[in-house]
Amino acid sequence: MFFAIWKPLLFTAVVAYLLGSVNFAIIVSRLKEKDDIRRHGSGNAGATNMMRTYGKTAAYMTALGDFTKGLLAVACCRYFFQGVEGLPFDPAYIAGLFALLGHLYPLYFGFKGGKGVLTSLSIIFIVNPMVFVALLVVLLPLLFIKKIVSLVSVTGAVLFPIFTFISCVIMNKPPFYDTIFAAVFGIIVLIKHRSNIKRLMNGTESSFKKK
Repeated sequence: MFFAIWKPLLFTAVVAYLLGSVNFAIIVSRLKEKDDIRRHGSGNAGATNMMRTYGKTAAYMTALGDFTKGLLAVACCRYFFQGVEGLPFDPAYIAGLFALLGHLYPLYFGFKGGKGVLTSLSIIFIVNPMVFVALLVVLLPLLFIKKIVSLVSVTGAVLFPIFTFISCVIMNKPPFYDTIFAAVFGIIVLIKHRSNIKRLMNGTESSFKKK
């Protein structure tokens, strides 16, 4: 099996990482504002910091780009794996993982990127729509009530593997690989949000309400 899939796996990993490295927060801030978003606010190259620093339009452009590049990574993966059957896992998770790593550590921008929430959501949207909808049902009300993006991101990271396991059981699908991949995504997001978690625990995390 390995000899049949090592080439598409390699192509998927490389292309997904290169796509993930296209950080739209940095690109939009440089083209639109002649600046680098990483010099402002939290220093994070993501949609939330763009919203706080440059406003809604810049944030929407960033969010759309970060979401779309995850979809493109999966589309490339599907193409590379045409005709390959019998895999114990969905290779789209590999595409998602490397797209996420590219977003976090972009090759083109000094390996300093964002926190990967929107890119992760795009992968969930493609790989498991049931989990995507379930997360939206929980997270959107939480966002509107608390208005703390980091709280929503951390909650989603914790719920992703749990919802993935439940969805596999409902669909009568072996849950092991899907749950492991989901847990890896969740752990990466939690690690990138460790400073936010400390502020959430201390009650000092900023919100749109405070702004």
